[in-house]
Amino acid sequence: MSRSAPDSCPGVLRLHQAADGPLARIRVPGGRLEPTQVQALAEAARELGNGDLELTSRGNIQLRQVGDAAALAARLDAAGLLPSPTHERVRNIVASPLSGRIGGWAEVHDLAAGLDAGLRADPRLAELPGRVLFTLDDGRGDVSTLRGDIGIHAVAADEFAVLLTGADTGLRVSASEAVEVMLDAARGFLDLRGAGADGQWRLHEIPGGVERVTEILDRSPVAAPLELGATHDIPIGWLDQDNGLVSLGAGVPLGILPARTAEFLAAVDRPVFLTPWRSLVLADLDEGPAETVVRVLAPMGLIFDATSPWLRVSACAGRPGCAKSLTDVRADLAAAVATDRVLPGDQRAGEVVVPAEEVAVAGRQHWSGCERRCGRPTAPVTDVVATPDGYRVTPPAP
Repeated sequence: MSRSAPDSCPGVLRLHQAADGPLARIRVPGGRLEPTQVQALAEAARELGNGDLELTSRGNIQLRQVGDAAALAARLDAAGLLPSPTHERVRNIVASPLSGRIGGWAEVHDLAAGLDAGLRADPRLAELPGRVLFTLDDGRGDVSTLRGDIGIHAVAADEFAVLLTGADTGLRVSASEAVEVMLDAARGFLDLRGAGADGQWRLHEIPGGVERVTEILDRSPVAAPLELGATHDIPIGWLDQDNGLVSLGAGVPLGILPARTAEFLAAVDRPVFLTPWRSLVLADLDEGPAETVVRVLAPMGLIFDATSPWLRVSACAGRPGCAKSLTDVRADLAAAVATDRVLPGDQRAGEVVVPAEEVAVAGRQHWSGCERRCGRPTAPVTDVVATPDGYRVTPPAP
């Protein structure tokens, strides 16, 4: 596959001119934010943006309607959120949010930090497209389902499967080898992709890309490839850590986190992990403070109930943020949730087109303002796509 234009993924130093104003995307490798960083982001959203933090499907943060790009860059740099002006858009690293605290074969957050450092240390890797995704799964099978370009998946305490385009290559590495092997795979991708406007953005777009990168790694498969699942449970609610402390998994409706709510999170003074499901995990709490957090933050809109309909839905930006959207998708979806039209179970009916106020869909669903279906999850979902005559509802293929 070739492209008609170069990769234009936004960052902090290159904003996207959305319909509602400049948009900045802040990479958060591994999803980990310290309390001071959460506070800095909240202040930036309130003082330089529209007052909200947007959580993305790669565990990153977006700010909309940025009024002063230089001031934003300076603030993020001071907070440790912009450690490299040359590599800022290529730091797309997703790690199992609960790793090292609850279950899993291995702790992968240290490996995520090592991978980030390795990316930034290699000048050539600044050439990676902003779409390339690295995944580090601790063996529970949560982030490997995202089908990243390059990843590892724990199969034992010190053994990882090497994944390319989300599939197991049969290669196995130790923890001490994992980071360098992922970096070598990234260099191999650069060796194979075209240059400029014709360059491929993702590994799966290169004919024979997986086999060719595997050859570049110069390792032999030693195991039968794993069969990786397509779905998993989002960590929501009270989560008992292996060390006796508590994590709280919180859903964020449509991934929109108001700055005021983020400031309350920062005040708890515990690490926050952003997830690729537009939710977050507040970690390392004692039981008493954890109970207080739920009492304070649930009324502010965070979701601690795993049965909430908000956890079954996602949506593109829609109007007014996107000029290509036919409607205000998020408002239509919020109305569907408020009137109990986001239903449990699975969507069974065939494709139909219905007015916005009549859309009633069961199960996991993604609402889109146009046929591009931006932000659509990789797992099977019912597509709810705006048309001039209403929304076209298309269940996933059986």
